[in-house]
Parts: sequence; structure tokens; C-alpha cells
Amino acid sequence: MKWVTREHVHVDRVACPWLIKRFIDPEAEFIFVPRDTDPATITEGIPFDFKGVELGHHDGKCSFDAFVEKYNITDPAVLKIAEIVREADTHVENPWPLAVALDILARGYRMICKDDYETLEKEFYLYDAMYAYFKKQIEEEKA
Repeated sequence: MKWVTREHVHVDRVACPWLIKRFIDPEAEFIFVPRDTDPATITEGIPFDFKGVELGHHDGKCSFDAFVEKYNITDPAVLKIAEIVREADTHVENPWPLAVALDILARGYRMICKDDYETLEKEFYLYDAMYAYFKKQIEEEKA
């Protein structure tokens, strides 16, 4: 399946592709379009993180939250990542320090990567690491 979002990815537009590839559609292809693209004109692929689309921001939640809800993802480690992504992407007052760090890292990756595809490739490791950390933490809490 093809998934379409705005170019110059940042927190939510990296977190969502990570979630798609790891939990929804392992064969996903991503297409990046100009920021001012009207999502109604997208005919090939599922648009996400555009204003007014199903898989976008709603009621103070970010696009990552929309994916979690639509695809009924209940993995506690993913839900923890959702909290961090939401705080980093929606710029809440007094965010968790990890959300601030995620925003800073996302900005840095954009500065060192040649394009959005390279940013996804490199930043996926960050999300994989967070996922592994929270998965282990949750398992240890249950023990």
C-alpha cells in the first residue's frame, strides 16, 4: 500500500511511518508531497498527517494517535511511545523531557539527512530503540 504525507518530515511524520511499517503494513511505500498539497487531490495512496484527514490531528491528539485508534493497536510499549510523540508533536505545556528530546532529535535528523527517505531510515532506529526499552520496562514491571 502507498501512504502519502507532507515532505520535510518531523516527529509525527516519522513516527507514523515507523508504526505503519512495524505494526500495520510491512510492505508500505511512502510518498512525500509539498506541504500545501490538498489531500482531496491525492488519488494514489492513503493520506496521513494532513489537515482534515482521518489519519490526522483531532481533539488535541496527533496522527500517531489516529493510527493507534483506527488499527486498534494495544501494545503497551506503542502506547507509551504515543504519549511521547503526542507531547513532542502537539507542543503541550510542560512536556515530558523525553518528548523535548524527541523533538530536538527529529530536528537534528532533518539537518543531517539528504531527504525524507533517509530521515525515515535513520530515525526508525530511534523508534525501534524506544520500543525495545519500553517493552523491556513493561515486562520487568509485570515480573
